[in-house]
Amino acid sequence: MTKGERLSGSNGSRLDADLLTPGEIERLMRQCSRRAPTGVRNRALIAICWRCGLRIGEALALAVKDFDPDSGTLVVQRGKGGKRRVVGVDAGTVALVGRWLELRRKRGIPGGGPLFCTLAGRPLDQSYIRHLLPRLARKADIERRVHAHGLRHAFAVDLVRSGAPLYVVRDALGHASIATTQVYLSRVGAHEAVEAMRNREWDEP
Repeated sequence: MTKGERLSGSNGSRLDADLLTPGEIERLMRQCSRRAPTGVRNRALIAICWRCGLRIGEALALAVKDFDPDSGTLVVQRGKGGKRRVVGVDAGTVALVGRWLELRRKRGIPGGGPLFCTLAGRPLDQSYIRHLLPRLARKADIERRVHAHGLRHAFAVDLVRSGAPLYVVRDALGHASIATTQVYLSRVGAHEAVEAMRNREWDEP
């Protein structure tokens, strides 16, 4: 979809023209170096935000101990509203984070700090990510607006379109209710997926 294009849901509402496709996010990640420590870190951070649906503040607040590669999970200790939740991490993302952790160890960065940190071990600022993503988008020739929360949007839409029930999406996003999730999905471009799930026919046995 080119810049300025719009899609319509089943109710005629315009969908989010800034919704990133999986291919576009992968193009963003390919702009990050596979060898430079900051590139390895940034690839892992983008993957966590996209594949786990974390808010950028949640991702930057992760401690090393919150990530468990053996079980393929991470723990968001204080999400929105102070809620704790456990999120699944796919094997590809586990591998990317593992590469960053290995580089951290080689550089002697203490393991007691934030998972995603500067090369001096200090916390990353959200403003760094706000500048990083548009810069990567320009290098990847992505015309639409790219921002950190857009990765969370893409996660939610991908999850619904893969057939995940709304309560699963609700829990993954850390929402308080399914109603909140439905509104969220409608706003980010998955209204037609919500409608399709709601309107499926089924004869009660």
